[in-house]
Amino acid sequence: MKIAITADPEIPIPPLLYGGIERIIDMLIAQYIKKGHEVVLFGHQESITKAKLIPYPSTSSFGIKNILKNTLTVSKLLTSKELKNIDVVHSFGRLAYLTLILPTSIPILMSYQREPTISQIKKAVSLSKKNTLHFSGCSEYIAGKVRPYAPSHAVFNGVPIEIYDYQEKLEDDAPLVFLGRVEHIKGTHIAIEVAQKTGRKLIIAGNIPKDDEDTNYFNSQIKPHLDDTQIIYVGAVNDTQKNEILGKAAAFLMPILWNEPFGIVMAEAMACGTPVIGFGRGSVPEVVKHGINGYICQTLQQMIEAVENIDSISRFEVRKDTENRFSADIISDNYLEIYKKLSA
Repeated sequence: MKIAITADPEIPIPPLLYGGIERIIDMLIAQYIKKGHEVVLFGHQESITKAKLIPYPSTSSFGIKNILKNTLTVSKLLTSKELKNIDVVHSFGRLAYLTLILPTSIPILMSYQREPTISQIKKAVSLSKKNTLHFSGCSEYIAGKVRPYAPSHAVFNGVPIEIYDYQEKLEDDAPLVFLGRVEHIKGTHIAIEVAQKTGRKLIIAGNIPKDDEDTNYFNSQIKPHLDDTQIIYVGAVNDTQKNEILGKAAAFLMPILWNEPFGIVMAEAMACGTPVIGFGRGSVPEVVKHGINGYICQTLQQMIEAVENIDSISRFEVRKDTENRFSADIISDNYLEIYKKLSA
Protein backbone atom coordinates (compact mmCIF):
# COMPACT_ATOMS: atom_id res chain seq x y z
CA MET A 1 0.00 0.00 0.00
CA LYS A 2 0.93 3.65 -0.38
CA ILE A 3 0.15 5.30 2.94
CA ALA A 4 0.19 9.01 3.79
CA ILE A 5 0.51 9.96 7.46
CA THR A 6 -0.14 13.47 8.73
CA ALA A 7 1.22 14.67 12.06
CA ASP A 8 1.01 17.96 13.90
CA PRO A 9 3.84 20.30 12.86
CA GLU A 10 5.25 21.32 16.23
CA ILE A 11 7.46 18.32 17.14
CA PRO A 12 9.92 16.41 14.91
CA ILE A 13 9.47 12.68 14.37
CA PRO A 14 10.84 10.94 16.31
CA PRO A 15 10.85 13.30 19.31
CA LEU A 16 13.90 13.64 21.53
CA LEU A 17 12.00 13.94 24.79
CA TYR A 18 8.27 14.62 25.10
CA GLY A 19 6.01 13.55 22.23
CA GLY A 20 3.85 10.45 22.69
CA ILE A 21 1.94 10.76 19.41
CA GLU A 22 5.15 11.38 17.51
CA ARG A 23 6.61 8.17 18.94
CA ILE A 24 3.58 6.22 17.72
CA ILE A 25 3.96 7.69 14.22
CA ASP A 26 7.66 6.84 14.13
CA MET A 27 6.91 3.28 15.26
CA LEU A 28 4.22 2.79 12.61
CA ILE A 29 6.40 4.15 9.81
CA ALA A 30 9.17 1.70 10.72
CA GLN A 31 6.71 -1.20 10.77
CA TYR A 32 5.01 -0.29 7.51
CA ILE A 33 8.29 0.04 5.63
CA LYS A 34 9.49 -3.23 7.15
CA LYS A 35 6.31 -4.89 5.87
CA GLY A 36 6.86 -3.58 2.35
CA HIS A 37 4.56 -0.57 2.27
CA GLU A 38 5.43 2.91 0.97
CA VAL A 39 4.94 5.79 3.41
CA VAL A 40 4.70 9.56 2.96
CA LEU A 41 4.92 11.72 6.08
CA PHE A 42 3.62 15.26 6.45
CA GLY A 43 5.52 16.54 9.47
CA HIS A 44 8.03 18.86 11.08
CA GLN A 45 10.87 19.82 8.74
CA GLU A 46 13.49 18.42 11.13
CA SER A 47 11.93 14.95 11.23
CA ILE A 48 14.35 12.08 10.63
CA THR A 49 12.44 9.32 8.90
CA LYS A 50 12.67 6.58 6.28
CA ALA A 51 9.33 7.76 4.93
CA LYS A 52 9.18 10.36 2.16
CA LEU A 53 9.03 13.59 4.18
CA ILE A 54 6.78 16.44 3.05
CA PRO A 55 7.71 19.22 5.52
CA TYR A 56 5.09 21.65 6.74
CA PRO A 57 5.95 25.30 5.97
CA SER A 58 4.86 26.32 9.47
CA THR A 59 5.78 24.64 12.77
CA SER A 60 2.68 25.98 14.50
CA SER A 61 -0.97 24.93 14.37
CA PHE A 62 -2.17 28.26 15.73
CA GLY A 63 -3.22 31.25 13.64
CA ILE A 64 -5.15 31.31 10.38
CA LYS A 65 -2.06 31.82 8.21
CA ASN A 66 -0.23 28.84 9.73
CA ILE A 67 -3.26 26.56 9.44
CA LEU A 68 -3.86 27.60 5.84
CA LYS A 69 -0.22 27.04 4.82
CA ASN A 70 -0.18 23.56 6.33
CA THR A 71 -3.60 22.68 4.93
CA LEU A 72 -2.46 23.62 1.43
CA THR A 73 0.62 21.44 1.92
CA VAL A 74 -1.56 18.41 2.65
CA SER A 75 -3.65 19.27 -0.43
CA LYS A 76 -0.63 18.23 -2.51
CA LEU A 77 -2.20 14.78 -2.25
CA LEU A 78 -4.66 16.07 -4.85
CA THR A 79 -2.31 17.95 -7.17
CA SER A 80 1.04 16.16 -7.13
CA LYS A 81 1.52 13.31 -9.58
CA GLU A 82 3.95 11.71 -7.15
CA LEU A 83 1.40 11.68 -4.31
CA LYS A 84 -1.78 11.17 -6.27
CA ASN A 85 -2.03 7.38 -5.97
CA ILE A 86 -2.21 7.26 -2.16
CA ASP A 87 -4.28 4.31 -0.92
CA VAL A 88 -5.13 5.81 2.46
CA VAL A 89 -4.45 8.92 4.53
CA HIS A 90 -3.93 8.35 8.24
CA SER A 91 -4.10 11.56 10.23
CA PHE A 92 -2.65 11.98 13.71
CA GLY A 93 -2.66 15.76 13.29
CA ARG A 94 -5.21 18.52 13.06
CA LEU A 95 -8.51 17.56 11.46
CA ALA A 96 -8.48 21.01 9.85
CA TYR A 97 -5.49 20.03 7.70
CA LEU A 98 -7.70 17.49 5.92
CA THR A 99 -10.33 20.06 4.88
CA LEU A 100 -9.47 20.13 1.17
CA ILE A 101 -9.26 16.35 0.76
CA LEU A 102 -12.34 15.41 2.79
CA PRO A 103 -14.79 15.76 -0.14
CA THR A 104 -12.68 13.47 -2.34
CA SER A 105 -12.70 9.70 -2.70
CA ILE A 106 -9.38 9.30 -0.84
CA PRO A 107 -9.92 6.97 2.16
CA ILE A 108 -9.09 8.77 5.41
CA LEU A 109 -8.57 7.49 8.94
CA MET A 110 -8.54 10.24 11.57
CA SER A 111 -6.96 9.03 14.82
CA TYR A 112 -7.64 10.63 18.17
CA GLN A 113 -5.17 10.45 21.02
CA ARG A 114 -7.22 12.90 23.06
CA GLU A 115 -10.86 13.71 23.82
CA PRO A 116 -12.55 14.31 20.45
CA THR A 117 -14.42 17.52 19.68
CA ILE A 118 -17.79 16.26 18.48
CA SER A 119 -18.72 19.47 16.64
CA GLN A 120 -15.57 19.13 14.49
CA ILE A 121 -16.35 15.50 13.78
CA LYS A 122 -19.86 16.39 12.61
CA LYS A 123 -18.48 19.09 10.28
CA ALA A 124 -15.88 16.71 8.85
CA VAL A 125 -18.49 14.02 8.24
CA SER A 126 -20.71 16.53 6.44
CA LEU A 127 -17.78 17.50 4.17
CA SER A 128 -16.92 13.86 3.46
CA LYS A 129 -19.81 13.17 1.12
CA LYS A 130 -18.31 9.98 -0.27
CA ASN A 131 -18.35 8.22 3.13
CA THR A 132 -14.59 7.59 3.00
CA LEU A 133 -13.88 9.11 6.43
CA HIS A 134 -13.40 6.82 9.43
CA PHE A 135 -12.10 7.56 12.90
CA SER A 136 -10.09 5.67 15.49
CA GLY A 137 -9.32 6.19 19.14
CA CYS A 138 -6.33 5.00 21.17
CA SER A 139 -8.78 3.23 23.49
CA GLU A 140 -12.41 2.17 23.50
CA TYR A 141 -12.95 5.04 25.92
CA ILE A 142 -12.08 7.48 23.07
CA ALA A 143 -13.46 5.49 20.12
CA GLY A 144 -16.80 5.07 21.85
CA LYS A 145 -17.28 8.82 22.05
CA VAL A 146 -17.03 9.12 18.25
CA ARG A 147 -19.08 6.07 17.26
CA PRO A 148 -22.55 7.69 17.55
CA TYR A 149 -21.53 10.14 14.81
CA ALA A 150 -19.19 8.23 12.48
CA PRO A 151 -17.51 4.84 11.91
CA SER A 152 -14.97 4.44 14.71
CA HIS A 153 -12.36 1.84 15.66
CA ALA A 154 -10.41 1.28 18.87
CA VAL A 155 -6.68 0.69 18.35
CA PHE A 156 -4.37 0.82 21.34
CA ASN A 157 -1.10 2.69 21.28
CA GLY A 158 1.96 0.47 21.31
CA VAL A 159 5.68 0.41 21.84
CA PRO A 160 8.65 -1.01 19.93
CA ILE A 161 9.22 -3.87 22.37
CA GLU A 162 12.82 -4.44 21.32
CA ILE A 163 14.05 -1.10 22.72
CA TYR A 164 12.80 -1.91 26.23
CA ASP A 165 14.85 -4.30 28.34
CA TYR A 166 12.85 -6.89 30.25
CA GLN A 167 13.95 -6.81 33.89
CA GLU A 168 13.01 -9.97 35.78
CA LYS A 169 15.16 -9.49 38.88
CA LEU A 170 15.07 -6.33 40.98
CA GLU A 171 16.93 -4.94 43.94
CA ASP A 172 15.20 -5.46 47.28
CA ASP A 173 14.72 -1.70 47.62
CA ALA A 174 13.49 -1.16 44.04
CA PRO A 175 11.68 2.17 43.82
CA LEU A 176 8.27 3.19 42.62
CA VAL A 177 8.23 5.41 39.53
CA PHE A 178 6.08 8.28 38.35
CA LEU A 179 6.84 9.31 34.76
CA GLY A 180 4.87 11.99 32.95
CA ARG A 181 4.07 15.67 33.01
CA VAL A 182 4.31 16.94 36.57
CA GLU A 183 0.88 18.49 36.97
CA HIS A 184 -2.13 18.12 39.23
CA ILE A 185 -4.30 16.00 36.92
CA LYS A 186 -1.48 13.45 36.61
CA GLY A 187 -1.52 12.98 40.38
CA THR A 188 2.18 13.42 41.12
CA HIS A 189 1.34 14.50 44.67
CA ILE A 190 -0.61 11.28 45.19
CA ALA A 191 2.38 9.22 44.04
CA ILE A 192 4.44 10.99 46.69
CA GLU A 193 1.88 10.18 49.36
CA VAL A 194 1.80 6.52 48.31
CA ALA A 195 5.60 6.33 48.55
CA GLN A 196 5.68 7.99 51.95
CA LYS A 197 2.98 5.73 53.41
CA THR A 198 4.57 2.55 52.05
CA GLY A 199 8.13 3.55 52.92
CA ARG A 200 9.20 3.13 49.30
CA LYS A 201 11.58 5.30 47.31
CA LEU A 202 9.90 7.25 44.50
CA ILE A 203 11.58 8.41 41.29
CA ILE A 204 9.69 11.27 39.60
CA ALA A 205 10.58 11.88 35.95
CA GLY A 206 9.00 14.26 33.49
CA ASN A 207 8.70 17.83 32.42
CA ILE A 208 7.02 20.65 34.34
CA PRO A 209 4.63 22.60 32.07
CA LYS A 210 5.58 26.26 31.92
CA ASP A 211 2.25 27.85 32.82
CA ASP A 212 1.79 29.51 36.21
CA GLU A 213 -0.70 26.96 37.53
CA ASP A 214 1.64 24.00 37.04
CA THR A 215 4.68 25.92 38.29
CA ASN A 216 2.77 26.78 41.46
CA TYR A 217 1.68 23.15 41.77
CA PHE A 218 5.27 21.93 41.58
CA ASN A 219 6.55 24.56 44.03
CA SER A 220 3.79 24.00 46.59
CA GLN A 221 2.95 20.27 46.42
CA ILE A 222 6.02 18.55 44.96
CA LYS A 223 9.19 20.47 45.70
CA PRO A 224 8.77 20.52 49.53
CA HIS A 225 8.86 16.69 49.55
CA LEU A 226 11.99 16.30 47.43
CA ASP A 227 14.88 15.09 49.57
CA ASP A 228 17.18 13.30 47.07
CA THR A 229 16.87 10.21 49.25
CA GLN A 230 13.29 8.90 49.27
CA ILE A 231 11.51 11.31 46.93
CA ILE A 232 13.72 12.16 43.94
CA TYR A 233 12.94 14.32 40.91
CA VAL A 234 15.19 13.70 37.89
CA GLY A 235 13.53 15.97 35.30
CA ALA A 236 12.68 15.05 31.73
CA VAL A 237 14.31 11.85 30.45
CA ASN A 238 15.29 10.46 27.05
CA ASP A 239 14.55 6.94 25.82
CA THR A 240 17.70 5.40 27.32
CA GLN A 241 17.05 6.94 30.73
CA LYS A 242 13.38 5.99 30.57
CA ASN A 243 14.23 2.36 29.84
CA GLU A 244 16.55 2.21 32.83
CA ILE A 245 14.20 3.98 35.25
CA LEU A 246 11.15 1.93 34.31
CA GLY A 247 13.05 -1.36 34.20
CA LYS A 248 14.43 -0.98 37.71
CA ALA A 249 11.07 0.00 39.23
CA ALA A 250 8.96 -2.21 41.46
CA ALA A 251 5.84 -0.59 39.99
CA PHE A 252 4.75 2.32 37.83
CA LEU A 253 2.21 4.60 39.50
CA MET A 254 -0.64 6.09 37.44
CA PRO A 255 -2.67 8.07 40.04
CA ILE A 256 -4.50 10.12 37.41
CA LEU A 257 -7.23 12.58 38.34
CA TRP A 258 -8.60 12.82 34.80
CA ASN A 259 -9.74 10.45 32.07
CA GLU A 260 -6.43 9.69 30.37
CA PRO A 261 -7.11 8.64 26.75
CA PHE A 262 -4.34 6.02 26.85
CA GLY A 263 -1.08 6.83 28.62
CA ILE A 264 1.64 5.25 26.50
CA VAL A 265 3.99 5.18 29.47
CA MET A 266 1.90 2.32 30.86
CA ALA A 267 2.85 0.18 27.86
CA GLU A 268 6.47 1.35 28.13
CA ALA A 269 6.62 0.30 31.78
CA MET A 270 4.99 -3.06 31.09
CA ALA A 271 7.42 -3.71 28.23
CA CYS A 272 10.12 -3.75 30.94
CA GLY A 273 8.05 -6.19 33.00
CA THR A 274 7.05 -3.45 35.43
CA PRO A 275 3.44 -3.66 36.64
CA VAL A 276 1.13 -0.62 36.59
CA ILE A 277 -0.88 0.59 39.56
CA GLY A 278 -3.44 3.15 38.45
CA PHE A 279 -6.74 4.77 39.23
CA GLY A 280 -9.55 3.28 37.14
CA ARG A 281 -10.21 6.28 34.91
CA GLY A 282 -10.11 6.75 31.14
CA SER A 283 -8.28 3.87 29.46
CA VAL A 284 -6.70 2.39 32.61
CA PRO A 285 -9.38 -0.34 33.00
CA GLU A 286 -8.70 -1.39 29.38
CA VAL A 287 -4.91 -1.47 29.68
CA VAL A 288 -4.49 -2.87 33.18
CA LYS A 289 -5.65 -6.43 33.85
CA HIS A 290 -6.25 -6.39 37.58
CA GLY A 291 -3.99 -8.86 39.34
CA ILE A 292 -2.24 -9.86 36.08
CA ASN A 293 -0.19 -6.89 34.88
CA GLY A 294 -0.98 -4.52 37.72
CA TYR A 295 -3.82 -3.24 39.85
CA ILE A 296 -6.80 -0.96 39.21
CA CYS A 297 -7.55 1.21 42.22
CA GLN A 298 -10.30 3.61 43.18
CA THR A 299 -8.80 5.16 46.31
CA LEU A 300 -5.47 6.16 47.81
CA GLN A 301 -5.74 3.34 50.34
CA GLN A 302 -6.27 0.77 47.58
CA MET A 303 -3.17 2.07 45.82
CA ILE A 304 -1.15 1.72 49.03
CA GLU A 305 -2.38 -1.86 49.44
CA ALA A 306 -1.55 -2.61 45.80
CA VAL A 307 2.05 -1.47 46.33
CA GLU A 308 2.30 -3.74 49.35
CA ASN A 309 1.07 -6.67 47.22
CA ILE A 310 3.14 -5.91 44.14
CA ASP A 311 5.35 -8.99 44.52
CA SER A 312 2.36 -11.19 43.67
CA ILE A 313 2.46 -9.89 40.08
CA SER A 314 4.63 -11.93 37.69
CA ARG A 315 6.92 -9.61 35.74
CA PHE A 316 7.18 -12.31 33.06
CA GLU A 317 3.39 -12.22 32.59
CA VAL A 318 3.46 -8.43 32.43
CA ARG A 319 5.99 -8.52 29.59
CA LYS A 320 4.15 -11.34 27.80
CA ASP A 321 0.85 -9.44 27.90
CA THR A 322 2.58 -6.36 26.48
CA GLU A 323 3.99 -8.37 23.57
CA ASN A 324 0.54 -9.80 22.85
CA ARG A 325 -1.41 -6.52 22.99
CA PHE A 326 0.91 -3.53 22.66
CA SER A 327 3.84 -4.53 20.43
CA ALA A 328 4.62 -2.48 17.33
CA ASP A 329 3.88 -5.50 15.14
CA ILE A 330 0.41 -6.01 16.63
CA ILE A 331 -0.58 -2.34 16.54
CA SER A 332 0.61 -1.82 12.95
CA ASP A 333 -1.31 -4.91 11.82
CA ASN A 334 -4.45 -3.58 13.51
CA TYR A 335 -4.18 -0.33 11.55
CA LEU A 336 -3.35 -2.11 8.29
CA GLU A 337 -6.55 -4.15 8.58
CA ILE A 338 -8.53 -0.91 8.82
CA TYR A 339 -6.64 0.58 5.83
CA LYS A 340 -7.50 -2.46 3.71
CA LYS A 341 -11.20 -2.17 4.54
CA LEU A 342 -11.18 1.54 3.77
CA SER A 343 -9.41 1.20 0.44
CA ALA A 344 -11.27 -1.89 -0.75
